[in-house]
Amino acid sequence: MGKVLMKGNEAVAEAAILGGCKFFFGYPITPQNEIPEYMAKRLPQVGGTFLQAESETSAINMVYGAAGAGARVMTSSSSPGISLKQEGISYIAGAELPCVIVNMVRGGPGLGNIAPAQSDYFQATKGGGHGDYRLVVYGPASVQELVDLTIEAFDVADRYRNPVMILGDGILGQMMEPVEFKVQEAKQGPDKPWATTGAKGRERNIINSLYIVPEDLARHCAKLQAKYDEIAAKEKRCEEYFTADAEIVLAAYGTTARICKAVVDQARQEGIKAGLIRPITLWPFPDEPFRRVAEHADAFMAVEMSTGQMVEDVRLAVNGKKPVYFFGRTGGIVPTKAEIFAEMKKRLEGGTR
Repeated sequence: MGKVLMKGNEAVAEAAILGGCKFFFGYPITPQNEIPEYMAKRLPQVGGTFLQAESETSAINMVYGAAGAGARVMTSSSSPGISLKQEGISYIAGAELPCVIVNMVRGGPGLGNIAPAQSDYFQATKGGGHGDYRLVVYGPASVQELVDLTIEAFDVADRYRNPVMILGDGILGQMMEPVEFKVQEAKQGPDKPWATTGAKGRERNIINSLYIVPEDLARHCAKLQAKYDEIAAKEKRCEEYFTADAEIVLAAYGTTARICKAVVDQARQEGIKAGLIRPITLWPFPDEPFRRVAEHADAFMAVEMSTGQMVEDVRLAVNGKKPVYFFGRTGGIVPTKAEIFAEMKKRLEGGTR
């Protein structure tokens, strides 16, 4: 099968099916509505189940049930809807259940607007719900990467018995690009002896996140943290672009990183040694490249469609070795190449060398 032209939202839905997703529970919200629309048509064709829940809260708890029964399951939403799912996401993480959650981010806070944003980074990477838990979070930058990472997300979720989030934005969900589906047949998930499939000749399985005795909860939290440490050691991913000799390094993810790559190209044409580090896993955050590049770069500049969220992780990674600046746009306004380039030059001329 060659490349096909698809909208991002529809591509992620088809990718989920190829990743083995058999159940989808969701509730409509712009700008991700094409995902449930596509799933409503396609899932019954492959023997799966689509259900539009009465609310986001109901949807995420249906995900809990399907994941607990061992199914590969997905839900999707956009910023306010993901907020409503947060309690359920914490329960799912606490019960160590694998699932995939898609957030096509829109402007906020509150109802905000339906334009693209990256202002849910804190919510996704720091744990938007209660308690000590983590999601694996991917920040794709193209429709092709959206496809590839969605398929992979189901494997990663099962490998670690942990929720995985695809953090896109309104542009990525709505843009159309040619994509290739490298997986031709739907994947089958691994055996899940822990799943609640009915105690037929075996001891019953219990899915739970309630530990009343403090010592029991402490042991459970330690077990979860050991898993997160393993994920952090094995799953960090990023793209480096012209960083080997860069004097100023941009840091950006998703749609914004595409614009920053064009900024780096222009800078190089004008004799400015610029580079880009693009985190692909937003959690675990790929801090090692920042530490390494900080040995020779003069400064870093995080560029985001927010008031500054990932910039905090960049500063932690650089650890005070070099200045870390920030440039962002909000309200669903996408920063232009000219704006980013001008800000970068201003930082260079401001004595960062």
